[in-house]
Amino acid sequence: MSNEWQERTRLLLGDEGFEKLNSSHVLVVGLGGVGGYVAEQLTRAGIGELTIVDGDVVSQSNMNRQLLALQSTQGMPKAEVMAARLRDINPDVKLHVVNQFMKDQALIDLISQPYDFVVDAIDTVSPKVFLLYYAVQNNQRIVSCMGAGGKMHPDKIEIADIDKSHHCHLAFYIRKKLHKLGIRTGIKVVFSPEPVSKSAVIEEESQNKASNVGTISYMPAAFGCFCTSVVINGLLEEPE
Repeated sequence: MSNEWQERTRLLLGDEGFEKLNSSHVLVVGLGGVGGYVAEQLTRAGIGELTIVDGDVVSQSNMNRQLLALQSTQGMPKAEVMAARLRDINPDVKLHVVNQFMKDQALIDLISQPYDFVVDAIDTVSPKVFLLYYAVQNNQRIVSCMGAGGKMHPDKIEIADIDKSHHCHLAFYIRKKLHKLGIRTGIKVVFSPEPVSKSAVIEEESQNKASNVGTISYMPAAFGCFCTSVVINGLLEEPE
């Protein structure tokens, strides 16, 4: 395949920066509203190796906000749909596709592998905390996405260390649980302090969630852009 499609990226980053991305391996856990956009943007930016993880399938409820959700992909595994899409963008990308919900020892084994960056795009508290805790234990560079649901204004999105996050319910609960595990800092998060209307939240017990939050089409994509920017700029900068 011709590398002509990557010329604009190389022009911006230079040869050294371009090759840095091409030689990097990024783990993306969760391929829904945020993670799907992150995985695609990373591939279009020239990341050479990706591990993508999601055990869910595409459903009608995903249609308003998720990149992978089409009438033609209904009922299909998100990880497999994402893999096909990424290979259609860059046939040379090296992919590791994990079509399962990761938990317990499987998640520990996953996060123990060497990555240049990790993206947490999980939307439920317990597996999110589990991933973040073991990422820190393994000295992984990680960015974690907080709640995009119930938000309307992309200009209010912020990037900060988790101890500086504020006025975000999901970030509050994540911080609280991580504090009990002895972790207070060292995790970069993407969050928005924009208030969420109570009318946008429905309490609904399901396999993985205790509630559903109304979401507009563009906010998960915006959160994904911010997460991708953290990864790309982090890879191009010298590690601290």
